[in-house]
This record gives sequence, structure tokens and C-alpha cells, in this order.
Amino acid sequence: MAPLLTSPIDIEREEARRQAIQELLRPEYAKESLVDRLWRNVNQFIGDLLDQESVGVAGSLVARAILLVIVVGIIVALLLVARRTARGGAARAGGIFGDRRLSAAEHREAAERLAAEARWAEAVRERLRAVARDLEDRVIIDYTPGRTADELATEAGRALPALADELTAAARVFDDVTYGEVPGTPEAYGIMRDLDEHLRAARPAPAVRADAP
Repeated sequence: MAPLLTSPIDIEREEARRQAIQELLRPEYAKESLVDRLWRNVNQFIGDLLDQESVGVAGSLVARAILLVIVVGIIVALLLVARRTARGGAARAGGIFGDRRLSAAEHREAAERLAAEARWAEAVRERLRAVARDLEDRVIIDYTPGRTADELATEAGRALPALADELTAAARVFDDVTYGEVPGTPEAYGIMRDLDEHLRAARPAPAVRADAP
């Protein structure tokens, strides 16, 4: 049987592969970051897709179509992330209340109405607004325009340490349904309602004088 002949193209590819392996064995590649390694692998993948000699003309057209889909998918993903970030940043700039000025009772009434309609995310937001307004009205926390849910939990938790964990959990729920696009649930609203009731019955601990024995 005659020996199989190796084409010049195969020889060139084998040599290129050998050189690539040798390149990767260089000491500096041992310290290569994960991002750099990922970027190099992506470039290699794209190069392989566009290699007409290895996949042929028809295969190259398919590869280019796949590459186009990948690029479009990346662009769409980046646009969605950018829009979500901009929307979240704008919402955070207005704090808990945005541009609304209602009493604690009005926020509480709105929350109950929304909960009755199973509009849980909106009910969660209104109930935390009732909590924040009630704490401000009782001078447990200062009135601060643009205050975020996390800031509310931190400030109120200092004044009412027994409820600090509940405040932190409520702030997380508020952020999830407002900025993280997490669906509201009856359980999430229950956390807000229970916190509101506990806070209305709570009294801040008396301040300890610095010169007290």
C-alpha cells in the first residue's frame, strides 16, 4: 500500500499548531489573566470560523452567519444591560420616594389597595415608603431627600437595633423589586407589612449621656 501523502496545507497547519503550543508554554503565559485568556480563545474561535480553507466556501458562509448572530446577540445584551443600568440609576437618584410627597397613612393605604389587586411589586414599594415616612414623622430618623432603602435600613437600624435585621431584609426586597426586576410576591409584601407593624409599636432606646457613670 502506498504511503499516504501529506499536503503542504496540512504541514503548514501542523507547524502552526506546534508553534502555537510552544508559544503557550512560554513563562509569561502562566501569569495570563482569565480575561486575557478568554479574549484569546474568542479570537481563536472566530479565526477558526472564518478559515475558508478548513471549512470550504459553503462552510465559511455558515460560519459567517453564526458569527453575525453571535455579534448581534452581544450587542443586544449590552444594550439591555446599559438600559437597565440607566433606568436603575435614574430610579436610585430619586431615592425611596422619587418626586412624590404623601403621608405615611396615604402610602399605607395605597400599599393595601395594590396588594388587594395582587400588584405585589408596587405594594412592596408603597409599604416601605410608609415605613420611611412614619419614621421621619416620629423623628426616629431625619428627613433626607433622596434617601435609598439601604440608607434607611442603616439609619433606622441604629435607632432601633432590635429591628435592624428586619430593616435590612426589607431594604433588600425593595431593591430587588425596584431595580433588580425581581417579581413581587405576597411573601415579599408580608415582610414589609410585618416590619411596618413592628416599627409602629417600637420606641427608640434612650440615648446614653457621655458623662453618665
